[in-house]
Amino acid sequence: MSKAAEPQNLPLTPEIPFDPRVTTYTRFGAFRFEPFEYSGWVDECMSWKRTCYVGDWSPLSNKFLVKGPDAIRFFADISVNSFARFEIGQAKHSIQCNADGKVMCEGVLMRLAEDEVLFTCGPTYWTEYQFQKGRYDATGVQLGLTRFIIQVQGPNSLYLLEQATGESLRDIGFMRFRETRIGAMPFHALRQGMSGELGYELHGSSEHAVAIHKALLETGRAFGVRRLGGRTKMVNHVEACFPTPSVDYIPAMLGQDDYIEWVRARDPAFVNSARIATGGSLEIGDVTDLFRTPVELGWGKNVKFDHDFIGRAALEAEVANPRRVMRTLVWDKRDVIDVFASLFEQDDPFEVMELPRNGLGCVWTDKVVKDGRTIGESTSRCYSLHFRQMISLCVIDVAQASPGEEVTVVWGRPGARQKPVHAVVAPAPYKTDNRRIDVAGLPAKLEA
Repeated sequence: MSKAAEPQNLPLTPEIPFDPRVTTYTRFGAFRFEPFEYSGWVDECMSWKRTCYVGDWSPLSNKFLVKGPDAIRFFADISVNSFARFEIGQAKHSIQCNADGKVMCEGVLMRLAEDEVLFTCGPTYWTEYQFQKGRYDATGVQLGLTRFIIQVQGPNSLYLLEQATGESLRDIGFMRFRETRIGAMPFHALRQGMSGELGYELHGSSEHAVAIHKALLETGRAFGVRRLGGRTKMVNHVEACFPTPSVDYIPAMLGQDDYIEWVRARDPAFVNSARIATGGSLEIGDVTDLFRTPVELGWGKNVKFDHDFIGRAALEAEVANPRRVMRTLVWDKRDVIDVFASLFEQDDPFEVMELPRNGLGCVWTDKVVKDGRTIGESTSRCYSLHFRQMISLCVIDVAQASPGEEVTVVWGRPGARQKPVHAVVAPAPYKTDNRRIDVAGLPAKLEA
């Protein structure tokens, strides 16, 4: 006689205020679940264009605090970025590679004090591993889930935050931060803009997360705020071109045996949960096919050779002669409609195109061809309600990377019915970058 499965409670993200109207949840990271959608993905998708949203990224579990005289030297040793100028109150997009120049880790590095920095990224321990491996006059502490990350993004984000904090925040430049507070609850407000619009990321103690969240939502009602669910939150990553690990590429862990053993000893659950699903028309010979360099991901401008760092030699050669670069593909709407129309046919339909895009946890990669030859790899296929277009990110050969170039995306898994989808190469980011808007020139308050 079979035994019934024991009921399991979903470990919901505790930094998010509970909404009893939510009926579906999706995984964020290895061990947390968040609401799939709140007001519906169509409504949420337009929030950062028209008003603003509040979204939660607290489950990003790597929040590594380094303090001591060698704090900056450590990050210079492992990052492709220049540290010739890095002021207190400034943030950088730290990109960290292996010796082959393949991306292992990337995230936001904030300089809190002369000898103190905080690095925040997704599920990887590469930074902490490199710190323990080296000899640095500094201490490193993993803050993990003791810190929240709340994003407030969109044209009304500044007004919402100024109302909630009771002070002007117009002194905070792009990729700069400072402390502010809501009531007696302090946090750092970092101006960054993952939506490609004016936006802020709030970093503070998790004990205040729910109260701050509630205050932002209450204040935000006057500014048309929306809550951002897991179904929608990655759309802006495509429109604004923010390639994401385990979605657009795989961190280059294979071959890093010492690192894998170190992680296994530190956190066996992480290793067991790090198996990434793959899909799409690209026939993957090896997981290394999904490793990427900073140049391929559109971060070549961040690579500076004014210091020694892991992977420098490999990247010197690639920066001098890049083979592939990052672009956006705009998919032909008639071919896309054919894919949906096939669901109403009697024979085998094409692979379903989830809307607005596939869920997390799968590196869905479609091959891009021209004249019978594979010239690129498409990821993060996404329906942009703002543009009314199906778009995707694409790592593509330099020879075919010019905007306006016509290519074909092969839609459908190998062995299944496949649909050639015509596409046109476009710049990445596809959406106009409004992150650096001059807030000093904005009205003192939002006009009705």
